Formats: sequence, structure tokens, C-alpha cells
Amino acid sequence: MRVLVIGSGGREHALCRALGLDPSVSELHCAPGNAGIAAVATVHPVVPTDPRAVVSLATRLGAELVVVGPEAPLVAGVADAVRAAGIACFGPSKEAARIEGSKAFAKDVMTAAGVPTAGARVCVTRQEAEAALDAFGAPYVVKDDGLAAGKGVVVTSDRDEALAHAAACERVVIEEYLDGPEVSLFALCDGATAVPLQPAQDFKRAYDGDEGPNTGGMGAYTPLPWAPEWLTGRVMDEVVLPTVRELARRGTPYSGVLYAGLALTSAGPRVIEFNARFGDPETQVVLDRLETPLAGLLHACATGTLADEPAPRYRDGAAVTVVVAAENYPADPVKGDRVEGLETPVKDAYVIHAGTAFDAEGRVVSAGGRVLSVVGTGPDIAAARAAAYTLVDRIRLRGSHHRSDIAARA
Repeated sequence: MRVLVIGSGGREHALCRALGLDPSVSELHCAPGNAGIAAVATVHPVVPTDPRAVVSLATRLGAELVVVGPEAPLVAGVADAVRAAGIACFGPSKEAARIEGSKAFAKDVMTAAGVPTAGARVCVTRQEAEAALDAFGAPYVVKDDGLAAGKGVVVTSDRDEALAHAAACERVVIEEYLDGPEVSLFALCDGATAVPLQPAQDFKRAYDGDEGPNTGGMGAYTPLPWAPEWLTGRVMDEVVLPTVRELARRGTPYSGVLYAGLALTSAGPRVIEFNARFGDPETQVVLDRLETPLAGLLHACATGTLADEPAPRYRDGAAVTVVVAAENYPADPVKGDRVEGLETPVKDAYVIHAGTAFDAEGRVVSAGGRVLSVVGTGPDIAAARAAAYTLVDRIRLRGSHHRSDIAARA
């Protein structure tokens, strides 16, 4: 099977790594890719949000499966264009991708489907925002209604900060705060059938102890030894399947991965957010543990045959990933600094590239906020953490920072 992955981040490198291990994949391509992806797939220049350019590339390569990684191309309708060209595509349509592209749309779908989530108000004026903040009280949760690369959410007890974020956005969703541990669950969907992958937990705040601003994610781990046995089944029954049925009822069947970000409250699981793609950095650990070949699962989603596939299998043990971020991330990350220490092997650990590129001399340099995800594996979380941090300590990137407490409490 000839596979083309669209994207250039850590999620896409993790997808390419897993697809490259699948014996059914005869050719693996990625566009536009990054310095790490170039080692496992043939990379091609493309504007990932340009449907015509992606279709042209996929056609020229004879791709039998296109996997759209990031949210922006999905919201731009890339998956629609690929399918219209007669090529199997993993990724929801432009209309279905609004589940991530618009927080207000997602709330509307959840309300119609009876999905448990936080109470919320959509606000476009300062007066509406002030009323919503007063109604829900602190801590205040203010979300940019549109795409914001995982950084459009402010959670704060400072009312002025909450109002300032609302004022900086064209439209916001203000919600009640959901207390309890957070969990990420990916569900593979083919429009009618949905199959869960192994839950993971990620860490959104920039600094140790969940301090600092929200980021796209500073680390993750799986499995979750503290999670209740009923978690996956209940989330599928109460969250994923009702959402998939509601989208199908609206004439926008959901094909791709539906990412449910959840809070495990005292009243049960509640949806914090939906994403229309694999989460980053949770993808790194979930796919590391996945034993079932990935290409077959994604192709089944793209062709409406997921019900014919056996349940996914997982390797024993655990995986932990730690993000190495550029100086001044998430505000205004510094780019162009050389990344060193990548050639030093560490047992049971490896590097996934996120924001990297090659400079004029062919050296790996930083090209984004989250530069690397370092994955450690082992028989348990403690061993996986130790492997990951051993490799993190050998990587050199001027001004970089990372959290030292990923999965520590687990």
C-alpha cells in the first residue's frame, strides 16, 4: 500500500514511524514533513492546507491512502478533495471537522446528542463575556471559538485576564470549570462504526506542577494505572457513539479519528473538547503501544470497513513522552538553533521530531515551539520515565525547556 501522510509535526512523525513498521506499506511519503520524518519517509514540498496541491501530489504518487494529520487542512477541506479524486482518505470532511474548528458547533452537537460536558455560553461582546464569567465564576475557562493550535484556551482565576483573552478573540466560548483528572481518548471512526484506542494523559501547562500558560502539550503517558476499568466503555457509550450518530444524522458522517479530551469529575466523565485529529503528544505514546498494524486500521476507516477489523491489540508495558520546547515557548518561540545529541543512543528511548528542519549545511535546527518529543518505553511507567529523561538529558538545544514531572504522580 502506498501511503501519503499530510503534515509536519510530532503527530505526523509518530504516524509515519508506526506506518513504516507495517509490512503492508510498500511506499511511505509525507508532505511537507520535517527533519525526523525525512529519515523514515520520502518527503515532498506542499502547502498542506491547499486541497488542489495535496490531490495533485497524491495522484502523482499513486497514493492508495492519504492520512491528513493536522486540523487546519481538515478544516480547509483537504479530505473532501482527496475523496472526491477517488483516493481513500483518513480524516473527516470539512463540515465534520467543525467539531474542532468551532467550539460553538461542538457544543451544539453535544447538546443534541446528550453528551455530558461543561455548561457554556457563546460570547461575541464584552458585555456577554462579563455576564458569562459572572454566571460561571472562577476558575474562568475562556476558549477561542476557532482553531488556535491548542493554545486558544485560558483557564485562570484572574477575571481581567479572562476578559482580555475574550477581547482578543472574535468569538469565544466561556464554560464552567470542570474539576478532576484529564484523560485523552482517541476513537477510530468510519462514519458508522467507532473503535477506541488506549487512553492516555497529557500535560498542557508549560511548567512543572501544572504552572504557566497552556501549550499544545508538554508530555504524555499510557497506560493509566489509576483509571477506572469502566472508563473506555463508558466514554464510548456516553460520548463517542452519540456524537458519531448525531453527525451522521446531520448528513456529515465522521470518518477519521475523534479525539475526546475529558475530565473525570465526581459526576462522571465530561467532555472538555473534541479534536478532529490525533492529539500531540498523546499520539506518540498510544501508537508506541499499539501492536496492530496501523495502515490496515486507517484504511478500514477510510473505506467504511472498520466493523470487519479485529479489536486493536497493544504491547505490554508503558510509554512516556517528554516534549523539549524552544526558548520562549509558547509565547514567541525562538527558531533556527542547532539541535545536538540526537545521535546518542539510549536503551528503550527514541526521538520524535516535531518542530525541526535542516539548515543550509544539513544540520537539524529548531523550526517550531515544540521541537522534539522524547519517547521512553519500559515494563512500567517508572522505567519508561527513566528512559525518556535519560535521553532528554543528552539533547542540547540552546534556551530549551521541558517539564521534569511528566507521569511522575502515576
